[in-house]
Amino acid sequence: MEKVIELKGLQKRFGKFQALHNVSFSVHAGEVVGFIGPNGAGKSTTIRILLGIIKRDAGIARIFGKDVWKESFDIHKRISYVPGDVSLWGNLTGGEIIDLFLKLHGGGSQQKRDSLIQRFELDPKKKAKTYSKGNRQKVALIAALSVDSDLYIFDEPTSGLDPLMEAIFQEEVEKLKKEGKAILLSSHILSEVERLADKVVIIRQGKVVESGTLEELRHLTRTTVTIETEKDIAELKNVVGIFDFQQKNHQATFSIDTRYLNEILLAATKLGVKKFEAVPPTLEDLFMRHYEN
Repeated sequence: MEKVIELKGLQKRFGKFQALHNVSFSVHAGEVVGFIGPNGAGKSTTIRILLGIIKRDAGIARIFGKDVWKESFDIHKRISYVPGDVSLWGNLTGGEIIDLFLKLHGGGSQQKRDSLIQRFELDPKKKAKTYSKGNRQKVALIAALSVDSDLYIFDEPTSGLDPLMEAIFQEEVEKLKKEGKAILLSSHILSEVERLADKVVIIRQGKVVESGTLEELRHLTRTTVTIETEKDIAELKNVVGIFDFQQKNHQATFSIDTRYLNEILLAATKLGVKKFEAVPPTLEDLFMRHYEN
């Protein structure tokens, strides 16, 4: 796949504060990369560098093989960007602002624009100063999605939207992915990232602490198991690889190190298994592991 975003050893300092330490990751065509981390982790700084808004101190930052600072004008012709807090011209209507954005970009589909206005249930005739945060967000999303770009950068795009509108956004992202577009998605809604992302990059205190597909990262947290047996389940308590054992009669819930799954299953079958449920770790589990540490 074509490498659309390439970051290697990215560094940025604000005075004495080191905002980014050797940040490296890539986004390919037809790929959704979830970019997550706690507030102040460096997500927005990274995105501003990608957009050519601020200059990096060191490292490589390219989009479409072009330098994001020196060739930002050419890059911007092929990207769409939605920030998490949208400011609009209060005396213009939502429809007028969307049309202005499309003209500034130099293209866009009127048919897609009209379809998205209906899907997101936006009243385009109302002035922007009357809009709620969610409606301001809809204006930016409609404008961005109406343009046929090669890269879409979303920084907390569903901030202020209700769950129904979040679902519509997710459907639109899945369409873009099928069309071979590259998408960088920064979001605090971990279920949204888990549903959409092919790869996850977790940043904390300006450093990338984990990156890879969800399946590649799941080994970092333990699977939760609930099991019911005919014989006394307490015999499982001391089996290697079992943690946080909690028993109620013949049923127990515990977490397991998947390296010892075979041994745990063999021990369980000797007790006569009546019920077995295994829940793999979620992205939230993985995120909280780094957040709490």
